Amino acid sequence: MGIEDDITVLERVPTFSVLGRDALRILAIGAENRAVPAGEVLFARGDAADAGFIVQRGAIVLKEGPPESEGGVAVARGGTLLGEFALLTETVRPMSAVAAEPSTVLRIPRTLFLKMLEGYPDAAVRLRDFMAQRTTRATGEIAQIGASFNAPPKRKA
Repeated sequence: MGIEDDITVLERVPTFSVLGRDALRILAIGAENRAVPAGEVLFARGDAADAGFIVQRGAIVLKEGPPESEGGVAVARGGTLLGEFALLTETVRPMSAVAAEPSTVLRIPRTLFLKMLEGYPDAAVRLRDFMAQRTTRATGEIAQIGASFNAPPKRKA
């Protein structure tokens, strides 16, 4: 894949779509394209997380336990960002990720992402606003769910 193809992939990710094409070009130039054969571990639960991954092609199974554990809680396919918080802060992987089939990912190191935000302060502001809106929406949804647990049971007529 070329730089323009990588920019197109980045534009499809909601978190990145707000950054603008110039900022995405920096990420595309500095990102690492990586092939992940079926069965290969992309990362394991508890690993230090220093990068985010965008699934370009294929399928990555997310597991609550170690990589060799059975089953999975979700499958990430093309356009999915894994490790969003790792782009912004030091953290550990909360889940394991294993390729379910031959896949390709775009690895974006935290250092690259933070330098891009420093160089494009308008993109940083747009990202902050996007994340604030998303947090507000999630908080509202959690409040609605909480209210449904506290509501008196409906009586049958």
